Amino acid sequence: MSRVFVTGIGIISPLGLDTRTTWTGIKNGKSGISPISCFDASELHSRIAGEIRGFDPSVYLDPKTSIRMDRFAQFAIIATREAMSNARLDPQTIDPFRSFVSIGTSIGAVHAVSKQHETLQHKGIQRLSPLLTSHLLNDLSSVAVSMDLGLHCEGIGINAACAGGATAIGLAAQLMWGDIIECAIAGGSEAPICPFVVGGFDAMGALSRSNSMPERASRPFDTYRDGFVVSEGAAILILENEHHVRKRKVDPIAEVVAYTGSSDAYHISAPEPHGFHMSKTIERALERGGINPREIDYINAHGTGTRLNDVIETRAIKQVFGSAAKEIPISSTKSMTGHLIGASGALEAAITILSIRDDIIPPTINLDNPDPECDLDYVPNHARESTIRKAISLSSGFGGHNTVLVFNTPSQEW
Repeated sequence: MSRVFVTGIGIISPLGLDTRTTWTGIKNGKSGISPISCFDASELHSRIAGEIRGFDPSVYLDPKTSIRMDRFAQFAIIATREAMSNARLDPQTIDPFRSFVSIGTSIGAVHAVSKQHETLQHKGIQRLSPLLTSHLLNDLSSVAVSMDLGLHCEGIGINAACAGGATAIGLAAQLMWGDIIECAIAGGSEAPICPFVVGGFDAMGALSRSNSMPERASRPFDTYRDGFVVSEGAAILILENEHHVRKRKVDPIAEVVAYTGSSDAYHISAPEPHGFHMSKTIERALERGGINPREIDYINAHGTGTRLNDVIETRAIKQVFGSAAKEIPISSTKSMTGHLIGASGALEAAITILSIRDDIIPPTINLDNPDPECDLDYVPNHARESTIRKAISLSSGFGGHNTVLVFNTPSQEW
């Protein structure tokens, strides 16, 4: 079985326009949450979000390309360019029949579609844009990346709700373990901050209403948590098999050692209350990777800050690790970035890899009053230096999606 290595990372997030700035913010426990500025949110209960500030697509893309790409696709292009540069990978050297593009998105081109709906309502059907149909493609981010780099390999969009980005990485890794591909661009991209999406989540009562203190609104595992915060951004990984890495003579950042996915098959929006299927998914991932549960040094939790998720995720971790669960550092980086929906699992996978690289465990900020039912070590408020060899990134999503990725520090021969 081919080994799978991560050789490049690209991130654009509410904490910064690149990986370095985002990771610095994570290490320093910085919040990327602020009042919504891109539309009038005054009628909503929740008026905060993780917006990407200072983003100007014209800095990165020519006008013709920019106008044809919804915001989430623009993010995917920018993050991919950084990941490719970080990996020192020339797209012209990629074998189209041994490579793959896999990008997760849940919401899709909602900005373009919302604008066209307004046009339909106010100006009539004859005024719809000829670009509308292409914007409806949920694989627009993978298409945009392929076009931007001139890649002719297979590219797909993954829709697995909030686990989409993690699933995209896992599926690419599976193809590589099966020796079907040797190189992949995989991750997630999302731009959901618009009235249509934020208003929908607001109507569900799923969002935090801590409008007076935006930076403290995302409070996973805290007694006073009151919902998640919608955010936007993208995270892309470059995956390569061992032969490809050695041929290019590059140093990998981490190794992907296991991936598993499952479905609760329980409820369209609520997780299965006992955490049974999530726990079994973690167990299966450890089994596939040949990993003893006591070898895990860090867990990046899904940790949304909702009343249900945090307790159920805690239960699942306890079921897998037993008494050792209290010894494993766990954090929810959504406390700083907010919830990137379909891109969240990819961003958190990237953060987990950076944690392994630098031996730094990110904090869960705003955790001042731990919920008694959430009684594990969530690394409250401050990052922690600790040797990390093996780590897990957990993702869940509407519809019952469960995704587990396990990463390892590269072997000593590198």
